Amino acid sequence: MKKVLTIAGSDCSGGAGIQADIKTITVHGMYAMSVITALTAQNTTGVYGIFEAAPEFVGQQMDCVFSDIRPDAVKIGMVSNADIIRVIARKLREYAAENIVVDPVMVSTSGSALLSPAAQEALVEELLPMGRVITPNIPEAEALCGKKIENRRDMRRAAESIGEKTGGAVLIKGGHLEGEACDLLWDGGEPCWFIAPRIENPNTHGTGCTLSSAIACALAAGYPLGEAVKRAKAYLTKALKAGLDLGKGSGPLNHMAGV
Repeated sequence: MKKVLTIAGSDCSGGAGIQADIKTITVHGMYAMSVITALTAQNTTGVYGIFEAAPEFVGQQMDCVFSDIRPDAVKIGMVSNADIIRVIARKLREYAAENIVVDPVMVSTSGSALLSPAAQEALVEELLPMGRVITPNIPEAEALCGKKIENRRDMRRAAESIGEKTGGAVLIKGGHLEGEACDLLWDGGEPCWFIAPRIENPNTHGTGCTLSSAIACALAAGYPLGEAVKRAKAYLTKALKAGLDLGKGSGPLNHMAGV
């Protein structure tokens, strides 16, 4: 059985973060492990509190995982401060972790910055270069490249700029743009577009977490990156089309829709 580790924050409402990751990994028939970077008090209407784990404790969790059941892939989500980021990066190097997928959770849905300048600098310098692929959405890609993204041409320029900065592959998720759902994978050569009709479902809580975890699962299974993204997007599409409707705000996906 393939093993996948998620390093992220906990979502008590179960739609995003660690909980979404574990559901995704399990549905893919793999063994899920978790390192929790923060506890959050949140639901479908918003985030109401964050309690960060001590950096040393994050490192201790990683030691316990890697020294006993080594993961075949690692997904990284919410990392809220520079010290936690540095500990994670150091441990990943120490254990020579493979198939790392980094979802750079930097900007909230409302457009507010979620990382301090010091944390963002640590993320860019320490963690993003370790990723086999990073998966920013449009606002996060704008923060990483320093330029506005308004169309596909801008997405391509941003992907190349970010990829040259980090030295790895970049998947820019185009859900914030109008029209079809267009995602762009850049891996040092010609861009690869993933274009699909937009699914009319207001319940999108945890889509970024789910997609990055599904990519990690496909990489753990041995698929090349392009095929891993294709399979992950197909799974996310199924989870959205299932039409689960829970909560008073933007609700969660149906992670049990199948792969």
